[in-house]
Amino acid sequence: MTGFEGATLAIDLLNITLLTVLFVIAIAIARLRSLFAIVMLSGIYSLVSATWFVALDAVDVAFTEAAVGAGISTALFLGAMVLTSRTAKAEKGATKIVPLLVVIATGAMLIYATIDLPGFGDPNSPANTGVGVDFLERTYPEIAIPNVVTAVLASYRGFDTLGEVGVVFAAGLAVTLLLGFGERSLGATVRREDREPTIKNDEGES
Repeated sequence: MTGFEGATLAIDLLNITLLTVLFVIAIAIARLRSLFAIVMLSGIYSLVSATWFVALDAVDVAFTEAAVGAGISTALFLGAMVLTSRTAKAEKGATKIVPLLVVIATGAMLIYATIDLPGFGDPNSPANTGVGVDFLERTYPEIAIPNVVTAVLASYRGFDTLGEVGVVFAAGLAVTLLLGFGERSLGATVRREDREPTIKNDEGES
């Protein structure tokens, strides 16, 4: 086995290991009822995903996944959980099967769609023959940033990125306003409804 073949085998084993970890975490998330545990596992899932993106040489995507998936998303989920309930309600009947069927159907369609994708690193793929080549040639002479993806996100389409940040901020603010704060929040209402049956049972026994 040559050095190149050994490196390729090591990368393949790393990819398989990371995908296996992601699969196990996804199954655990689907099986748990504790929302706190689910939020924590979601953050771990994003961190492992970011590691996998680094292994695929997509460092910019890994940075975004770590910042958005493991960072701000986890913080928003924890905030929403504080304002609502900490435990998911038990599912009954067909509600247990329908989500599984939807996931299987979606996964099958995605796998079928990958058949038409170009090979990894194919120099004749649309990404390597279209506008991507133009950005590779003009980015450094124009703005002197070696990372082309960073240049595109922060400079060439900077206003679009700024708009996306505004949309995320508006969405978070809207969810916070809908859930409310203090005694009028949805979480306080849920907790009062959970306590009322217990209080009534205690009064009935006395």
